[in-house]
Amino acid sequence: MTFSLRPSYRGNPALAELVASLRDYLNGELADYEAELGINHESVLQRSMLQPVWRRSGELGFYGIHLPAEYGGRGLSYVELAALKEEVAASRRVLATSVLGDMGGPLRVGAIFQIATEQQREKYLLPVVAGQRACCFSMTETDAGSDVKAMSTTATEVAGGYRISGHKVFSTGGPFADFSVLIARMAGTENVYSAFLVDLDAPGVRVLPGQTPLSGQHMEADIVLQDAFVPQENLLGAEGEGLKVGLGRVVVNRLLHCPTALGAARTALEMALDFAATRMIDGEPLIRKQAIGHELARMATDFQAARALTYQSLEALDRGEVPAIDSFMCKYLVAENSFRIADASLQIHGKAGMVQGSPIDQIWRSLRMFRMLTGSSEIQLNGIARQLAKQAGQKNLEVAK
Repeated sequence: MTFSLRPSYRGNPALAELVASLRDYLNGELADYEAELGINHESVLQRSMLQPVWRRSGELGFYGIHLPAEYGGRGLSYVELAALKEEVAASRRVLATSVLGDMGGPLRVGAIFQIATEQQREKYLLPVVAGQRACCFSMTETDAGSDVKAMSTTATEVAGGYRISGHKVFSTGGPFADFSVLIARMAGTENVYSAFLVDLDAPGVRVLPGQTPLSGQHMEADIVLQDAFVPQENLLGAEGEGLKVGLGRVVVNRLLHCPTALGAARTALEMALDFAATRMIDGEPLIRKQAIGHELARMATDFQAARALTYQSLEALDRGEVPAIDSFMCKYLVAENSFRIADASLQIHGKAGMVQGSPIDQIWRSLRMFRMLTGSSEIQLNGIARQLAKQAGQKNLEVAK
């Protein structure tokens, strides 16, 4: 894939048409809707603002587009879905996460269609695809982030179901959700975890405002459960499969987060190019200064390297492979390169970039977060090292034979 800030996808006419249509919606109708609401990235959003976007995106065919046709989607490949996610992020629309369903929509529940019962699909999942309901995912706790097994939220089996108590944090989309896919430890065990569909309006369940992250977006919630009853039919999968539900698609999820960061980095690079081409210093554009030209060259190269690895890894997924080490490398490279691009863009903007609320300021903050979200860069390096050690061990065994 050759370098371009606006990929054309000429080799895939159907995708090219989808991308063009998505760009029109993001920069036209959705931009107008946001202007009408008078919102920015740090506005406190209401569900009443989001739901029209879910429904309109569904009418246009974007909401749940990755799902199989039987669930109302078009069964996109991972590469095709990534291309759309990159465009959504590059648009910098405030409500961008509602277009494809990242914010409690089909992208949040798509992975559990195969393990959900028919009753669960009808009551919970299909209404999400239709834009009628929304969900969040609740696994993280104050002392259980990367070390998920340190969670203290506990499910105790009782007649007809379970009683759950605990405190989940950073449930993204929680302020707008109807239910949570929640992971809890089974009472009386050390390492047995289960997944549950928990109605957030049930007795014993409270949704509290979460901490505001560095990005300034009000998307997080704490889910507090105090002896909350969850019926047996809301057990997702079998008992003991909670971590499989929560982490089972970790390679896919890790890779599909990368196009979002790439979209933001793409915009940061484009903004730097535009600023450097129009900002006059000593009678010539800033871009003519060698130091700036070299910086832009590094930014473009960093972007292309991260993007190439992302789509190469997604192509492997589409072939049915499980690119474990590639997914660690991809998350690490995209996170680090994207933030470097944003940081360099802010530097090039000078005073205009360091003003709170400026477009590059918001991108910088969101990409700084991405170095920690979905596994920090250090965790990705640990994963790469483990995979390398495993490969080295296998090679030594083959030599010994």
